[in-house]
Amino acid sequence: MSETEPSATSDDALPQKPKPGIIKRLLPWLITVACFAFLYSRMAGPAAAQGLTVVAYLGNVFASVNWFMWLGLMIPYSLFFFLVDSLIVWRVINWFDAEVSYKNILPVRASTYILSILNEQLGKGAMALYLNRREGVPGWKLGSSMLFIMVCELFYLATWANIGLALQWENLPEVFRGLPWVGMIIVAVFAVAFLYFKGKILPNLKWRDKHILHAFREAKLSQYLVIMLLRSPALLAAVVVYSEALSLFGVEISYMQMLGILPVIFFGASIPGPFRAVAVSLWVILFPEFPAEMSAFGLVQHNFFILFNAVIGLVFLRRAQKELFE
Repeated sequence: MSETEPSATSDDALPQKPKPGIIKRLLPWLITVACFAFLYSRMAGPAAAQGLTVVAYLGNVFASVNWFMWLGLMIPYSLFFFLVDSLIVWRVINWFDAEVSYKNILPVRASTYILSILNEQLGKGAMALYLNRREGVPGWKLGSSMLFIMVCELFYLATWANIGLALQWENLPEVFRGLPWVGMIIVAVFAVAFLYFKGKILPNLKWRDKHILHAFREAKLSQYLVIMLLRSPALLAAVVVYSEALSLFGVEISYMQMLGILPVIFFGASIPGPFRAVAVSLWVILFPEFPAEMSAFGLVQHNFFILFNAVIGLVFLRRAQKELFE
């Protein structure tokens, strides 16, 4: 145990955090309201031109979709994502926290999806409780590992977005031309941060010694790359699934175009707020000629994924409770 790491006691296992202020609690809802107002404004004109209300206009899109085929795409993809997501968590926890089998990670990771519907932090708290009770891992240590996973996700989304842009430079919206600059900034910041956490630069700046940064002090460059590679099959599967699902809503797009778009959409989906409203709005922004189709597609695509993950969690819930409390 290094000098910067406290022992795993019950007091530091799940540190209490102050409740967020009213503005922080309301902000996701305000973002959602603004996004839905934007979506309504985009659909109001075309709906009026057909003599329909916005609800009826949107309902026509839902009525035209073959939902059996759509479920045939989404259910296998959601299951595959769960297995990959659990693999990422298992790999990182075994690097930085404790030796836990992949089989034992599955039920706990699945059960966190239920809590994540309400609050992503509740899901992480359940994972921290499991590791503390079963393995004696303090909460701050798991928090560091989860932060490491989030950073790796940023890297892999930026990488695949630029790969997709390079392959479809002429076929993607011009706003995407800024992605290479974003990628270069991310690489530059990462290079400086990596050297800093390894003590190569700014040795007297002790911020690196914070407990929440434990994983970054320990991480090797190869470990960042491994997580990006392990995560990539889920994104590539999503490219195929989302492209085929979008065609069921009457909008055709190639796999290569989707490869350039989807990482940016997933960035939007990570912004907190009910109904993944930011991601839904991004679909309409990128395909303004199909406001109803893209609104319907975004709503069901992202929210089914969340709800079906919660169903997976319910399947594993009894076992997760046994792991936690028996």
